[in-house]
Amino acid sequence: MRRTIAVFLALVLAGCSHSAAPPTATAPSALPVAEGGLGAAPGSPSPSPSKPAPCTIFPADNVWHADVSKLPVSRDSAAWVASIGAATKTHPDFGNGYGIPVTTIPAGQAKVKVTFSYAGESDPGPYPVPRNAKVEGGADADGDRHVILHDPAGCKAYELYDAHPNADGTWKAGSGAVYDLRGNALRKSGWTSADAAGLPILPGLPRADEAAAGKVDHAIRFTAPKTRKSYIWPARHAASDAADAALPPMGARFRLKSSVDISKFPPQARAVAQALKTYGAILADNGSPWYFSGTDDPKWNNTQLDALKTLKGTDFEAVDSSLLMVDPNSARCRP
Repeated sequence: MRRTIAVFLALVLAGCSHSAAPPTATAPSALPVAEGGLGAAPGSPSPSPSKPAPCTIFPADNVWHADVSKLPVSRDSAAWVASIGAATKTHPDFGNGYGIPVTTIPAGQAKVKVTFSYAGESDPGPYPVPRNAKVEGGADADGDRHVILHDPAGCKAYELYDAHPNADGTWKAGSGAVYDLRGNALRKSGWTSADAAGLPILPGLPRADEAAAGKVDHAIRFTAPKTRKSYIWPARHAASDAADAALPPMGARFRLKSSVDISKFPPQARAVAQALKTYGAILADNGSPWYFSGTDDPKWNNTQLDALKTLKGTDFEAVDSSLLMVDPNSARCRP
């Protein structure tokens, strides 16, 4: 009975919205057209045949846009924070000159063949990858080499991991995924994506234009050094052999505690920190502790973002995001 009451209260206080805004709230912000799982889940907003809905980065009722500020703290929070690093400072792994670049492609961008190392868990091509597509870390990078393509005309995202161009204009990659940005479909259970957790990367990247507008309206992607051989909604894939319950599973959601004072943070850092309070962060890959992803963009001010480095693991808590779930195979969450 106590569990039923707790769940009811949590659902009343939390849900998928922009800072618990009423249904008339504006849609999630879209990437500007600038320099360089498919299918909608049940209940996803459907564009009008005569006038398609604006292309946002997933609908307002998508889990990435869920307000988690009032969700109950997970019973595993303390153990998970300790495993990532309670005293470890956080790191904005993005800014002017580093981060994950996003290539916005024009309407009609030609598609090319992409071959995959993990073809069985990749969405087949061709993909609209231009020859000058931006690669994470640069052309000679030896890291994850993500290529993130935003197609506002087709309202899709195309994402590649370990992407390398071939001389003939085709590409090879470790894995790849395609997302309908107007839908709430998740990947097949057990499938990876361009990310270890089987999640999309684009919606988890804070962008300089959002920060300039004063609001980042979505959760943020982050990494942890050790994860469990498990995943929880909305993640679809695990990337570990460890069975230790003290380790967080892929898809675990954390938030910056409401008690943390961010009032003196400079504007860009304050916008990101507020997003961490309202929408939280989703564990999406193995990597350095408390490394938060974002775009590589000259409009970021690295000095402002440095304020985020003053945060530490104990400033965060894991939340029970299962209370948002409507369907385990959909990213749509409760209103």
